[in-house]
Amino acid sequence: MTDTVIEQTLPSATTGTTTGQDRLTRRMARGVEFLGSEVAIMCGAMSWVSERNLVAAMSNAGGFGVVACGAMTPELLDREIAATGNLTDKPFGVNLITMHPQLFELIDVCARHGVTHIVLAGGLPPKGSLEAIKATGAKVIAFAPALSLAKKLIKSGVDALVIEGMEAGGHIGPVSTSVLAQEMLPEIADQVPVFVAGGIGRGEAIAGYLDMGAAGVQLGTRFVCATESIAHPNFKQAFLRASARDAVATVQVDPRLPVIPVRALKNAGSDLFIAKQREVAATLDSLTDKVAMAEAQLQIEHYWAGALRRAVVDGDIEHGSLMAGQSVGMVTKEEPVAEIIASLMAQAAQALEKRAA
Repeated sequence: MTDTVIEQTLPSATTGTTTGQDRLTRRMARGVEFLGSEVAIMCGAMSWVSERNLVAAMSNAGGFGVVACGAMTPELLDREIAATGNLTDKPFGVNLITMHPQLFELIDVCARHGVTHIVLAGGLPPKGSLEAIKATGAKVIAFAPALSLAKKLIKSGVDALVIEGMEAGGHIGPVSTSVLAQEMLPEIADQVPVFVAGGIGRGEAIAGYLDMGAAGVQLGTRFVCATESIAHPNFKQAFLRASARDAVATVQVDPRLPVIPVRALKNAGSDLFIAKQREVAATLDSLTDKVAMAEAQLQIEHYWAGALRRAVVDGDIEHGSLMAGQSVGMVTKEEPVAEIIASLMAQAAQALEKRAA
């Protein structure tokens, strides 16, 4: 049914009856083949949002859904993958955090379910993790916020990369998407499929990155207000009211505590996070070993997981975390995933049509 919506909205997205649509099909071909989807648009893994309903809807609509494992236990992930599989027979992936203390058990869970793609986020994969994933037959997608890291990951054997700029929601790096794309795509796009992410809200931007050599794109914020998203109505309303400048990055209170900046809509929860950092930083003077320091950092991650749940699930948009990318200003209504994808594809095809003129 969702496939029909795409075909009716964009009749020749796959048949290429116009120049723009034909160019779009060709440029997405590599990403489509790699993902096993109909269009090379991945849905970013957003904790509490990218669960069975949105993931299945994304894949059923021709895109590529990704389950956000986050801090899930192996038992919880097992149930989530099974539930997602009951809602779609299309390929979907699972996002695993490299610093998760049970990473290898989570990989085993993915293997039991025959997950085809595992997305690793949070830094360099720990020793043996890539080999463990490869042994399951799954493809590995990793995040690379810098060219040096991208080259290292390619050398280590990852199958594809996501380069995500600071405009994205959630945990971010310091460099913009447009700069990363210019710096990295000419260097690595011929080696592995590269998916560009961060601040993408319209198809014209997708067309631009495809023209630069990207195999596809990843969007998160754009799908938060999808009809199939279980995000609380309060959470969705906060997105619909927000503009790009409302999505701001957190600051680091203590240089000894390597907290990765997080982009979210500013609210009282943002101030609470500053207070939490100060609380954890106050204990650092008594920490002398790396393990204790890592535990301090995990406290920060657990804070975010809880704050995000309060906003997404409970609807506490004042004290919870409203993680959102700067493309939030382009989220103007609640609509089905299939319609969002069809709109993005139509915009991309039209942009490529104009460039061919």
